[in-house]
Amino acid sequence: MALRFEHRDTEIDVSIVDRVWRTRSGADDTMTSAARTCWQLILSRTQECLLASLRGPETRATTAPVPPYTEFLGVRFTLGAVLRPHPAASIINGYVPFPVTDSGRVVIGGEDWEAPTYENVECFIRRLLDAGLLVRSRLRDEEHVAGHAKAGPTLRTLQRRYRAITGLSQTAVTQIDRANAAATMLRDGRDWRAVVEALGYFDQAHLARSLRRYVGRTARELREGDQASMSFLYKTHPGPGS
Repeated sequence: MALRFEHRDTEIDVSIVDRVWRTRSGADDTMTSAARTCWQLILSRTQECLLASLRGPETRATTAPVPPYTEFLGVRFTLGAVLRPHPAASIINGYVPFPVTDSGRVVIGGEDWEAPTYENVECFIRRLLDAGLLVRSRLRDEEHVAGHAKAGPTLRTLQRRYRAITGLSQTAVTQIDRANAAATMLRDGRDWRAVVEALGYFDQAHLARSLRRYVGRTARELREGDQASMSFLYKTHPGPGS
């Protein structure tokens, strides 16, 4: 049975957190994970244990195993948000497991924190902010002044900072977000021609290549509601440079 995701906005500033989600697995399964420009904190719970990890940005669609009878909680952070011990650039297409104490607390930055739930995740995020472990970048502000102030950073300097903070080039971010937007439109019933025109693809073949690389689905599969498990699609908020 395909995973069904529940997700919601948070009370936290969208410059830090984009979305909170949860789902529950049944029997052993696999899922397709679409490419993502942002990093996520993911907690999985079974009757026996709690696991916590940081998932980095993903530059292509991948297939991942789904453990059986497990509850998942995810916090998707906004492009440009930084968890100081683990910059996004260090975990592209990878993950970092966090230690969990015997009492079920998650260790981040050398300190242990009460594991969040779907209902109270804002408290967890605020504690990370207050501790200085989670911070907002200034990429968006810097880009507004680039080229306008003589003393400001050059475009090349900003591009280097952008990659250092996000782990991705601005071109890669644009391509990944556009593919996710295209997949969302197709899933919602839009014709491929309308998607090509709205999002600036050259033609159907260009759209098909993008979906195959970044989403792992064809336009037909998305429009027909392919029942295989995959990470939920989303409409992105504008991020730094997007």
